[in-house]
Amino acid sequence: MNQRTIAASVFFIIVAIFFILAAWSMRPFGAPDQSAMDDYIIQNTQEEAGANNGVTSVVFDYRGFDTLGEATILFTAVAGVIMILRREKHE
Repeated sequence: MNQRTIAASVFFIIVAIFFILAAWSMRPFGAPDQSAMDDYIIQNTQEEAGANNGVTSVVFDYRGFDTLGEATILFTAVAGVIMILRREKHE
């Protein structure tokens, strides 16, 4: 076996262990109760997030990292399309 195959195998094993541990540590499906989460957000938005708008507080405060990830993916996709479709000047 060459070094590349060994490195790929070790990487695959580490990722597989991570996925197994992540799946094992998940809560049971449906917990917490969705209506309880809605009530919690409605009652605690102004105190915890300091926002008057509940939707804004969910998007930017409670799910900030998720929103940042989505924005990063969108930016990367747009940058990729621009790089593919740009025209190069020939002199």
